[in-house]
Amino acid sequence: MSHAFVFPGQGSQFSGMGKNLYESNNAAKAIFENANDILGFRISDVMFTGSDEELKQTDITQPAVFIHSVAAFTTIDGASPHMVAGHSLGEFSALVANKTLQFEDALKLVAIRAKAMQKACEQQPSTMAAVLALDDNKVEEICQQVSAETGEVVVAANYNCPGQLVISGSIKGIEIACEKMKAAGAKRALVLPVGGAFHSPLMAPAREELANAIKATTFNQPICPVYQNVTAAAVSDPASIQLNLIAQLTGAVRWTQSVQAMVADGATKFTECGPGKVLQGLVQKINKESMVEGVS
Repeated sequence: MSHAFVFPGQGSQFSGMGKNLYESNNAAKAIFENANDILGFRISDVMFTGSDEELKQTDITQPAVFIHSVAAFTTIDGASPHMVAGHSLGEFSALVANKTLQFEDALKLVAIRAKAMQKACEQQPSTMAAVLALDDNKVEEICQQVSAETGEVVVAANYNCPGQLVISGSIKGIEIACEKMKAAGAKRALVLPVGGAFHSPLMAPAREELANAIKATTFNQPICPVYQNVTAAAVSDPASIQLNLIAQLTGAVRWTQSVQAMVADGATKFTECGPGKVLQGLVQKINKESMVEGVS
């Protein structure tokens, strides 16, 4: 019987996030204040009182979700994960939880990642779309077909749970793919209100910038394995974790497969640390037998 800790990604932010933690827990408060010092501005003020629009900016969203998630984890008395995983950005929070990364180093990497992704989005207009109730293999096949026929970038990006796969690519490519998905029987193929094609080859410029920062950062031997997005398998080797974290920016988030792997390796309880309840819902859809809870 193993206890898995999981950490959310971009999209789980909300105005007022982390305020209760800050006001009720001294350890959490110290993390917020440390983050303010590292970033050089009071991101906690934006989190607690900023508008939804302000919080949607990638260079704010990513550090905010990361800070909230780590702060939530630190409030758990005697937290001792047997395994960890994070959805996209959440992988950085997971790597703090299993002691691969120091909080300060991870926050600096998250800030670099967010700014680099924002820049890549501005260079190349692009988007993502959620495809519901269509077999993963069919979604992949249509993405490959559209890319081959049009020369547009379209890839499977987020395997969230059975029957929910997010695709990523150029605006034109995603529009064509959505029509084909619906024609193939998808319940919905809905373009998402995001600023770019995350987890696709269009993030290559950001990947290069992040890679340089990751290679210059110390990665320690973790206290437990991390199930990384690109491999959906347990990883404990610091050098491999570094390479997978770099690959994640242009590679798919294999969340369905990661949760299945954790369950196969003995996970019976999942605790989501951070804003929202998205991962709790996904875990239950992937494996109905799992116990889930949240700390926010």
